[in-house]
Amino acid sequence: MTALKRSGEIMNYKNLLIKEYTHWELYVHENQYFLGRTYIWSKRNDLVDLMDTALEEREELFVIGGEIKRVLANLWAPDLFNWVSLGNLTAHCHLHVIPRYAAVREFAGVEFKDERWGKNYAPYNYDFKVPENTLATIKTAILTALPK
Repeated sequence: MTALKRSGEIMNYKNLLIKEYTHWELYVHENQYFLGRTYIWSKRNDLVDLMDTALEEREELFVIGGEIKRVLANLWAPDLFNWVSLGNLTAHCHLHVIPRYAAVREFAGVEFKDERWGKNYAPYNYDFKVPENTLATIKTAILTALPK
Protein backbone atom coordinates (compact mmCIF):
# COMPACT_ATOMS: atom_id res chain seq x y z
CA MET A 1 0.00 0.00 0.00
CA THR A 2 1.64 3.23 -1.06
CA ALA A 3 -1.39 5.49 -1.50
CA LEU A 4 -4.98 5.32 -0.38
CA LYS A 5 -7.92 7.60 -1.05
CA ARG A 6 -9.78 8.38 2.15
CA SER A 7 -12.46 11.09 2.45
CA GLY A 8 -11.55 12.55 -0.94
CA GLU A 9 -7.90 12.94 0.04
CA ILE A 10 -5.08 10.79 -1.30
CA MET A 11 -2.68 9.88 1.47
CA ASN A 12 0.83 8.53 0.97
CA TYR A 13 1.52 5.75 3.44
CA LYS A 14 5.03 4.87 2.30
CA ASN A 15 6.57 6.92 5.13
CA LEU A 16 4.42 5.06 7.70
CA LEU A 17 5.71 1.61 6.73
CA ILE A 18 7.64 0.04 9.61
CA LYS A 19 8.41 -3.41 8.24
CA GLU A 20 7.50 -5.60 5.30
CA TYR A 21 6.84 -9.31 5.71
CA THR A 22 6.03 -12.03 3.17
CA HIS A 23 2.23 -11.63 3.37
CA TRP A 24 1.77 -8.48 5.44
CA GLU A 25 3.11 -4.98 6.03
CA LEU A 26 3.31 -3.29 9.43
CA TYR A 27 2.51 0.43 9.58
CA VAL A 28 2.52 3.06 12.30
CA HIS A 29 -0.94 4.66 12.43
CA GLU A 30 -0.93 8.36 11.58
CA ASN A 31 -3.22 9.07 14.56
CA GLN A 32 -1.27 8.30 17.72
CA TYR A 33 -4.07 9.10 20.17
CA PHE A 34 -3.21 5.61 21.43
CA LEU A 35 0.58 5.68 21.73
CA GLY A 36 2.12 2.97 19.58
CA ARG A 37 -1.00 2.33 17.49
CA THR A 38 -0.10 0.33 14.41
CA TYR A 39 -1.85 -1.75 11.80
CA ILE A 40 -1.01 -4.88 9.87
CA TRP A 41 -1.99 -4.65 6.17
CA SER A 42 -2.44 -7.64 3.87
CA LYS A 43 -0.26 -7.60 0.77
CA ARG A 44 -2.87 -9.66 -1.08
CA ASN A 45 -4.92 -7.18 -3.12
CA ASP A 46 -8.08 -9.30 -3.25
CA LEU A 47 -8.25 -10.04 0.47
CA VAL A 48 -11.05 -8.23 2.30
CA ASP A 49 -12.19 -10.49 5.15
CA LEU A 50 -9.81 -11.71 7.85
CA MET A 51 -11.59 -15.09 7.85
CA ASP A 52 -10.57 -15.60 4.20
CA THR A 53 -6.85 -15.65 4.96
CA ALA A 54 -4.81 -18.67 3.92
CA LEU A 55 -3.04 -20.75 6.55
CA GLU A 56 0.38 -19.23 5.76
CA GLU A 57 -1.08 -15.72 6.03
CA ARG A 58 -2.69 -16.48 9.39
CA GLU A 59 0.49 -18.02 10.75
CA GLU A 60 2.54 -15.00 9.73
CA LEU A 61 -0.12 -12.61 11.07
CA PHE A 62 0.14 -14.23 14.50
CA VAL A 63 3.95 -13.99 14.39
CA ILE A 64 3.70 -10.28 13.57
CA GLY A 65 1.02 -9.78 16.24
CA GLY A 66 3.23 -11.43 18.84
CA GLU A 67 6.23 -9.36 17.81
CA ILE A 68 4.40 -6.02 17.90
CA LYS A 69 2.74 -6.88 21.21
CA ARG A 70 6.12 -7.64 22.81
CA VAL A 71 7.69 -4.50 21.33
CA LEU A 72 4.92 -2.18 22.51
CA ALA A 73 4.89 -3.86 25.94
CA ASN A 74 8.62 -3.20 26.29
CA LEU A 75 8.44 0.38 24.98
CA TRP A 76 5.32 1.77 26.69
CA ALA A 77 3.79 -1.00 28.84
CA PRO A 78 0.17 -0.85 27.65
CA ASP A 79 -2.36 -2.24 30.11
CA LEU A 80 -4.41 -3.89 27.36
CA PHE A 81 -4.41 -4.45 23.59
CA ASN A 82 -7.39 -4.04 21.28
CA TRP A 83 -7.16 -5.97 17.98
CA VAL A 84 -9.59 -4.50 15.46
CA SER A 85 -10.52 -5.66 11.96
CA LEU A 86 -13.54 -3.76 10.67
CA GLY A 87 -13.13 -2.82 7.00
CA ASN A 88 -15.83 -0.14 7.14
CA LEU A 89 -13.75 2.71 5.70
CA THR A 90 -11.17 0.63 3.87
CA ALA A 91 -12.46 -2.57 2.29
CA HIS A 92 -9.14 -4.38 2.49
CA CYS A 93 -7.96 -6.90 5.09
CA HIS A 94 -6.00 -5.18 7.84
CA LEU A 95 -5.80 -5.44 11.60
CA HIS A 96 -5.45 -2.43 13.90
CA VAL A 97 -3.26 -2.91 16.95
CA ILE A 98 -4.50 -0.44 19.56
CA PRO A 99 -2.57 -0.31 22.84
CA ARG A 100 -4.69 0.89 25.75
CA TYR A 101 -3.44 2.75 28.81
CA ALA A 102 -4.97 3.15 32.25
CA ALA A 103 -2.62 6.05 33.00
CA VAL A 104 -0.99 8.83 31.02
CA ARG A 105 2.16 8.05 29.04
CA GLU A 106 4.72 10.60 27.92
CA PHE A 107 7.02 10.08 24.97
CA ALA A 108 9.16 12.49 22.97
CA GLY A 109 7.76 15.42 24.90
CA VAL A 110 4.12 14.55 24.12
CA GLU A 111 1.53 13.45 26.67
CA PHE A 112 -0.74 10.59 25.63
CA LYS A 113 -3.93 10.15 27.64
CA ASP A 114 -6.36 7.34 26.86
CA GLU A 115 -9.59 9.08 27.85
CA ARG A 116 -11.51 6.02 26.61
CA TRP A 117 -9.84 3.65 29.08
CA GLY A 118 -12.34 1.06 30.26
CA LYS A 119 -14.59 1.70 27.25
CA ASN A 120 -14.61 0.86 23.57
CA TYR A 121 -11.65 2.54 21.88
CA ALA A 122 -14.02 4.52 19.61
CA PRO A 123 -15.05 7.21 19.32
CA TYR A 124 -11.72 8.81 20.11
CA ASN A 125 -10.14 12.10 19.04
CA TYR A 126 -9.85 11.52 15.29
CA ASP A 127 -8.10 14.87 14.89
CA PHE A 128 -5.30 14.05 17.34
CA LYS A 129 -1.97 14.80 15.66
CA VAL A 130 1.61 14.57 16.79
CA PRO A 131 4.35 16.48 14.98
CA GLU A 132 5.84 14.57 12.03
CA ASN A 133 9.18 14.21 13.82
CA THR A 134 7.38 12.65 16.83
CA LEU A 135 5.57 10.20 14.57
CA ALA A 136 8.92 9.34 12.97
CA THR A 137 10.43 8.85 16.44
CA ILE A 138 7.60 6.48 17.41
CA LYS A 139 8.06 4.53 14.16
CA THR A 140 11.83 4.32 14.69
CA ALA A 141 11.41 3.15 18.29
CA ILE A 142 9.14 0.33 17.11
CA LEU A 143 11.34 -0.61 14.16
CA THR A 144 14.49 -0.68 16.28
CA ALA A 145 12.84 -2.98 18.83
CA LEU A 146 11.42 -5.45 16.28
CA PRO A 147 13.34 -8.66 15.52
CA LYS A 148 15.51 -8.32 12.42
